Amino acid sequence: MTGIRLTAPAPGWAIDADVVVVGSGVAGLTTALRCAAAGLATVVVTKARLDDGSTRWAQGGIAAALGEGDTPQQHLADTLVAGAGLCDETAVGTLVTEGPDAVRRLIETGALFDRTESGDIALTREGGHHRRRIAHAGGDATGAEISRALVEAVRSAALHTVENALVLDLLTDAEGRTAGVTLHVMGEGQHDGVGAVRAPAVVLATGGMGQVFSATTNPSVSTGDGVALALRAGAEVSDLEFVQFHPTVLFLGADSEGQQPLVSEAVRGEGAHLVDASGTRFMLGQHELAELAPRDIVAKAITRRMHEHGTEHMYLDARHFGAEMWEHRFPTILAACRAHGIDPVTEPIPVAPAAHYASGGIRTDLAGRTTVPGLYACGEVACTGVHGANRLASNSLLEGLVFAERIAADIVRDRPGRTDAVEPAGGGTDPLLVPESRAAIQRIMTKGAGVIRSAASLATAADALEALHRTAADDADAAEPKVAVPGVDAWEATNLLLVSRVLVAAAREREETRGCHWREDRPDRDDENWRRHLVVRIAQDRRLVVSRTENAAFPPVRATGTPDCPSTPIPADAPEEPQP
Repeated sequence: MTGIRLTAPAPGWAIDADVVVVGSGVAGLTTALRCAAAGLATVVVTKARLDDGSTRWAQGGIAAALGEGDTPQQHLADTLVAGAGLCDETAVGTLVTEGPDAVRRLIETGALFDRTESGDIALTREGGHHRRRIAHAGGDATGAEISRALVEAVRSAALHTVENALVLDLLTDAEGRTAGVTLHVMGEGQHDGVGAVRAPAVVLATGGMGQVFSATTNPSVSTGDGVALALRAGAEVSDLEFVQFHPTVLFLGADSEGQQPLVSEAVRGEGAHLVDASGTRFMLGQHELAELAPRDIVAKAITRRMHEHGTEHMYLDARHFGAEMWEHRFPTILAACRAHGIDPVTEPIPVAPAAHYASGGIRTDLAGRTTVPGLYACGEVACTGVHGANRLASNSLLEGLVFAERIAADIVRDRPGRTDAVEPAGGGTDPLLVPESRAAIQRIMTKGAGVIRSAASLATAADALEALHRTAADDADAAEPKVAVPGVDAWEATNLLLVSRVLVAAAREREETRGCHWREDRPDRDDENWRRHLVVRIAQDRRLVVSRTENAAFPPVRATGTPDCPSTPIPADAPEEPQP
């Protein structure tokens, strides 16, 4: 382990538990509920309120083979195609076979999905899916409904929760095994200042890192805290270069920053068309599924068309839906558009790609175990091998659900005993950035490592990020230091810098175009040399070490004393649904 930690005061209070879950989205709350139901003392730590994570912003739905004629094998096939040759087929098999029952258990927990007149779960289509297999709620408010149901279940179970708390670093015991986390409670929580939750099992479910870019669909709390914590603790991350840019984000202006309104893929799934200013459907002929091609293909097509026409956005045309369909099927999107002066009932919606989802993350096996004993990761913060180079639409909520249940089962089976926690040792502290660095990082990443990348743009980004890191280190070592004051803004900026440096290092190494990693200087996919994963870790001397796996299959994590987690056999294939 490197033992690097953030500059922060020593913990002034502590809570003892069997399990601490960091994050309150579908992944975190499902894990917590399953662990608590098995009798484990479980604490949930979340950065804002329980219902303020990324899950609540999910519009389209959750993908699972629930419809007549659909099978896990067909869901697997669509996922593998979207992943552009880098999915771990065993992990995908686990996802699609365990997914339908996991969704049914979510319904038993209290989630209310939209139904047809006959009472069946209403299903729609999204990009990359050959069948209608997306279950949704409230028309286009699926995440909000799932969040509501899980939060109510957590409150009914009286789980110990710590809200408004930023996790800082991992605690370990004398042998280097996980022993809890340090955290800082921000004003409105149950404790003041820096404290600790001491537990032999830590589950990171902290969501994404979209805030490394200027414009993103992610909430402001998505600053890569979980990935940064894991890296400092010595864990490996994988596939971080594969950042998915959602093709259809409401365009609010070239200088618009922060969280941007998403226009769900389900709008295209119901028949909306992508057009340019002249009304031409430019996705026809680009892919067999046209507007419903996988997200990386649609995002690239939109970007190319923008460059060809010298414009800053394209349009999504769904005027033919009519007012009634908009109001009943997509009320959230309709309200967001109208709030910004656009009425999709009567005019096309201006859209452009924006950072949306990290397909990579902390490297785990099928039980969610990382390379640090006792540390688990689940949801967007994790890399299970399911998504490969590009996540299939609506597989994210399902992944969080399925692997949360597997993590809980592993922890319950192991039931590790509590040990004395010690501070991370040996590596010292990471230089703390001033809060103003956050905007600088976002500008650097948007320009150099955004939708389109090149050797030159990535080199420039790497140099600029290293300059920020070097300046922070020099300031900390100066005779009269101008160091940042420990606090939430400085800690978030420091986390953003670390994950940005790792992302750029991996993107520079991968000299090809694959999935949502688009190198304009290496426009072709190169299976001979690059059908493998890039794994990054921090070495003892604090250098970033990037290594390639030997083959395309996502390798299992080699952790001591870990039982096997077999996946369910996949049923036989069935005929595909006719193309639209």
